Amino acid sequence: MSRSSAVLAFDLGASSGRALLGEITFTDHDSPGMLKITEIHRFNNTPVQLGEHLHWNFPMLLQEVKQGIRKAFQAGYEPVSYGIDSWGVDYGLIDGNGVLIGVPYHYRDLRTEGMMEHTWKQVGRERLFQESGLQFMPFNTIFQLQAMLKSKSPMLKIADKILLTPDLLNYFLTGVQTCEFTMATTTQLYHITEGKWNEKLMAELGLPASLFMDPVQPGTMIGKLQDSVAQELGVPAIEAITVASHDTESAVVAVPANSSNFAYLVCGTWSLLGTELSKPLVHREVLEEDFSNEGGAYQTYQLLKNIMGLWILQECKRQWENEGLTYSYAELIELAREAGPFRSFIYPDDLRFMNPSDMLAEIREYCSETGQPIPQSTGEYVQCILQSLALRYREVLERLEDLTGRHYEGLHMVGGGIQNELLCRYTANAMGKAVWAGPVEASAIGNMLVQFVANGILRNRNEGVELVKRSFPLAWFEPECTEAWEAAFVHYKSIIKQRQVQ
Repeated sequence: MSRSSAVLAFDLGASSGRALLGEITFTDHDSPGMLKITEIHRFNNTPVQLGEHLHWNFPMLLQEVKQGIRKAFQAGYEPVSYGIDSWGVDYGLIDGNGVLIGVPYHYRDLRTEGMMEHTWKQVGRERLFQESGLQFMPFNTIFQLQAMLKSKSPMLKIADKILLTPDLLNYFLTGVQTCEFTMATTTQLYHITEGKWNEKLMAELGLPASLFMDPVQPGTMIGKLQDSVAQELGVPAIEAITVASHDTESAVVAVPANSSNFAYLVCGTWSLLGTELSKPLVHREVLEEDFSNEGGAYQTYQLLKNIMGLWILQECKRQWENEGLTYSYAELIELAREAGPFRSFIYPDDLRFMNPSDMLAEIREYCSETGQPIPQSTGEYVQCILQSLALRYREVLERLEDLTGRHYEGLHMVGGGIQNELLCRYTANAMGKAVWAGPVEASAIGNMLVQFVANGILRNRNEGVELVKRSFPLAWFEPECTEAWEAAFVHYKSIIKQRQVQ
């Protein structure tokens, strides 16, 4: 008689969150057969503007996670544990009485403007990279905290601990305060080569080291649901496990690669393109190329680059809807197919696209400033965005190969963005390499695999990867129209160079 085991994964993104139930059915020989995932609960994650600042609606997020736990049991499932993964860098502050101080800020809040340069003047840009290994992004935790220091925020004075988003949610569910390793490495305050918090840097910046707890590794059982929470939800007090809590690192756990030498693209609101290493790479070329070293699961490090991703298209879609033009993503893709040959390109990582009030206007102005045709139709905008992303992916993959000295036969694309088949096809064409797309729910699946290993249901990560291969088919894209895309890449680079000179 076959048996099964189930866990519950919460995958929180910048625009939505979901609770997914992962269930492994074992064969008659007691070997794991297939992994079945079932969506239990889905919810919007809409930021809130409070006065001049942008915040996460944390009470709502906590309530939605609770709803996901309740719904899993109401549906008749019996998960033995749950895990939470989310975006990086954001945090909540807890006072000495265990109370949340204020509402957590959103990483796109404008308070961090100028904080990178301010911090470089204090401690030096090269030193900060050498010690953290992290790509400079204006919203990294260190710059958010610098903004608080510069504004003389009273919140830091009364704070006892800082908890990054998944740890913050776990605290209010279990009562246990923890700091998970992969999230810690997104702060730019973790010394990536020494493997501990950078207390010397904190002292120089005026940050109390006591705010930061020693990180625990993915797969750590941190405690069960508090009795009060279990009673509120009418469920058993199941175990909470720190998965690879940064969603990128959870997604990498689920990449169905055939060897340890693989390149991946986690594709969603953000695009994260990288490879897995056994130790961080922090030499000057990595700094100059602005790559990140982030901690991964199972004693790995991810050398990767953050790319603006489908955020640009999401914002355009939101604008069109505000103007009364409602398109599904499928309709937008079809309009892009009909838009004709290559017309215009943007540099997706230009900071003007980070959080503009009018994304369409920014695209028009970029094209105008670089002497390109300005998109006129909806399809031309979508085509511009998708082709620019594909060409940017090629550019970053080539840099990755240079930095690692490796050659990658193709690119594993995972995450919700791979449902955009045209982007996958464009990426294969732009790179001149194969693209293997899948699974879509990579972050949630990686979250589940870490739980299954921690619970002793799977023996190790490799067994989890084989489970993914059996359970989720890949879409395979071979490059086409390579000569036209090669010419487009040359043109794209000339536009980027022209813009940089300006």
